[in-house]
Amino acid sequence: MNLDRFLKKTAGLLFLALAVFLNGLYAQTSSEIYHDLLKLKETKRVLYIAAHPDDENTRLIAYLANKEHMQVAYLSLTRGDGGQNLIGKELGIELGMIRTQELLRARETDGGKQYFSRAIDFGFSRDPDETLNNWDREKLLSDVVWVIRKFQPDVIITRFNTIPGTTHGHHTTSAILAGEAFQKAADPKVFPEQLKWVSPWKAKRIFWNAYSWGGQYEPKEDKLYHNFPVGEYNPLLGTTYSQIAADSRTMHKSQGFGATAQIGESDDFMELVDGEEFENHPFEGVANRWEELDNGKLIQQEIDKVLRGFDFLVPANNLAGLQKIKALLDLRKDGPGWMKEKREQIDRIILDVLGFKALFTSNKELSYPSDEIKSTLIANNPSDIPILLKNVKTVGHAENLHETLAGNRPFNTAIVLHLPDDYPVSQPYWLERAPENNLFSIDDQERIGKPFNDPAVMAVLTLEIEGQEIEWPVPLQYRYNDQVDGEIIQPFTVLPRITLEVNADNVFLLNDNPEEITVEVTFENSFIEGDLAFEGLDKDDYEILEKKEDKSKSKIVYRVKLKGGDGPEKSTILAHYKTRDGSIYSKGKRRILYKHIPNLTYFPPAEFNLIRLQMDMSLHRIGYIPGAGDEVPKVLADLGYPVEILDNGQLTLSRLKQYQTVIVGIRAFNVNQALANSTDQLMEYVHGGGNLIVQYNTISPLLTRELGPYPIQLSRDRITVEESPVDINFEEHPVLRYPNKIRPADFDGWVQERGLYFPGTWDKRYVTPLTMQDPDEPATKGSLLLAGYGEGTYAYSGISWFRLLPAGVPGAIKLFVNLIEQNGEGKKLSELE
Repeated sequence: MNLDRFLKKTAGLLFLALAVFLNGLYAQTSSEIYHDLLKLKETKRVLYIAAHPDDENTRLIAYLANKEHMQVAYLSLTRGDGGQNLIGKELGIELGMIRTQELLRARETDGGKQYFSRAIDFGFSRDPDETLNNWDREKLLSDVVWVIRKFQPDVIITRFNTIPGTTHGHHTTSAILAGEAFQKAADPKVFPEQLKWVSPWKAKRIFWNAYSWGGQYEPKEDKLYHNFPVGEYNPLLGTTYSQIAADSRTMHKSQGFGATAQIGESDDFMELVDGEEFENHPFEGVANRWEELDNGKLIQQEIDKVLRGFDFLVPANNLAGLQKIKALLDLRKDGPGWMKEKREQIDRIILDVLGFKALFTSNKELSYPSDEIKSTLIANNPSDIPILLKNVKTVGHAENLHETLAGNRPFNTAIVLHLPDDYPVSQPYWLERAPENNLFSIDDQERIGKPFNDPAVMAVLTLEIEGQEIEWPVPLQYRYNDQVDGEIIQPFTVLPRITLEVNADNVFLLNDNPEEITVEVTFENSFIEGDLAFEGLDKDDYEILEKKEDKSKSKIVYRVKLKGGDGPEKSTILAHYKTRDGSIYSKGKRRILYKHIPNLTYFPPAEFNLIRLQMDMSLHRIGYIPGAGDEVPKVLADLGYPVEILDNGQLTLSRLKQYQTVIVGIRAFNVNQALANSTDQLMEYVHGGGNLIVQYNTISPLLTRELGPYPIQLSRDRITVEESPVDINFEEHPVLRYPNKIRPADFDGWVQERGLYFPGTWDKRYVTPLTMQDPDEPATKGSLLLAGYGEGTYAYSGISWFRLLPAGVPGAIKLFVNLIEQNGEGKKLSELE
């Protein structure tokens, strides 16, 4: 079998492979197997639709999936790329990768499936008009229609309603598109190009999962609604749906959504939006899919028979009945998509009652095309009913085994894998091409909606049990033992053969002075001769000062001088390495490592921002008090400031006085208790001549209300349109004139938003020189509050410095430098004229 055919075949087994990956070596209990049988019998399907990871109602998903045993899927329009990150510094694309995996862990917990559209989360939006000015409506609608046609739900549920202004514009848009797709998915004239893979589909009803902010939803007399008792207890699973929901929601760790389960009864309401009316239940009139099949009634009877006589003490005794069900299901291998899922479910249940487990392990986590990998296949059947392991197929390897597995005697065999030169690397599929207009660029229709890539390498086992065959996919994994955490399982990952790393994301050519960077070219195997060059620079703009080979680390380190001189304030420069055969490598390698999700690896362009500025700076010492995590200290260090992170020890006055400026990181007063306990020391530091800059915090939970020397009350006010006008009162405060004159053009080219969680009210002793206003919204002066206090200066700002500075926005950098350069001179500056 050639590589392309094998990859397509294994990709078709993704749903089952994910189940195998998540189960690992952990056996299903008898009650869990029985629960899976109940899900096998049920054919109803529900599609839940909202905008972001963490929007979904995990209580309702947990209830429908585990009480009603329905197949429930959640379509999140975005991967949450535009949110904030409570656990680390990753933002944008990287945060979207984290939240994707958190969402998959949530579905693993509550029993649902996961889908995504191509939409990129571009940050807070006030209404759907603004949202759809950023997203291509037709493309996004086609994605929602595609998922409906592919999943074929009987009922669609939206988390939000369609009333503009009541919530985030992304939220409202998700409900508007869901309602439109509910109608159009059944029309073959709508997006007919999809019909090569799917058929038109008409769901019976669409509901709004009704709620009221801050209280219990009160049904309206003119609305048709239904409520589900989502607080009930499930004796098979030994827990309540509220607890399952809380555990699922807690998976959204990057958003700080740890949840405690509600104890006792609770209701969730669904309000009919469109479709057929009902009398008693939202699923009235939904067809039993088994009735579509000639032998469907017989299949149901056999499932019922196994359920009635289920042997909980010796699960293998249920095999005969399960084999009958499998034989009946296998008669319809050409059946609809839901039948494929049922065949996969029965195969998994059969192997679970026997206790069968298989592992495919690699001697390393990371590899590359052309590499040789030593792997081991391990298979075990603890029951006395024999399983014949007939053969195994994987990349570049097919082997007939004919090994009989029984009696808890594991079989293992070594397999040497050779990855072809053209083997695909493990780039998340939605990042393979540059996005356009806030949508990921995905050409392959069949990939749209998928939560993540298929496993990089899989083995497919052919098993025979009492004359019936099962094809069982096993992903290649890297497993090792940690002294603290025990067994660690990570996905096997394929890297490019050559990657590049620039030592700075932002390179500053200040006042026409040159700057040096280093570029590391790493080879996954042997050195390959080639040359380093830069796209976006003329050859006269840079000089390679040194080329040093480090054979022990298989890398070449280049020291490069970037020359000053004329040029745009900001440009993006791509580094690439061209080998003698003409191949060009221009990808970096980034790793995202958190314990609650699998290791993530991706390959961004090896690029950096080149920023040319004429700017006065004193480069004095800065103390940085971290909050929820941001990259601002790195940018300041790239500018030349000596920055020290104050993340341990007491924040005492004597310690703070070592720094002319102290900066408080984002959301620090939400997450840093040591900081909250030290506000008196911070204010004494300012009073004695220090310069304190506090970045944005959310209104809840605040660990202290003492954010500044004078009262400040935070709000939800924000400026979401990054191009919105800014009214600058240059005379109100010298920070707009000293040491660098701020111009109106310095507010151009900002990214995602201007700021968030601005103060809503503040003491009159604060000066507010900036007025910002979103279209059709009231103006606000809360983006930047400045005050002299004693001999020092204080600034509170909800401006999104944590996005603007790492993005290399020149005007934002200049204004932030001015805040730093107040440097205890507030009293003198206030007298300047």
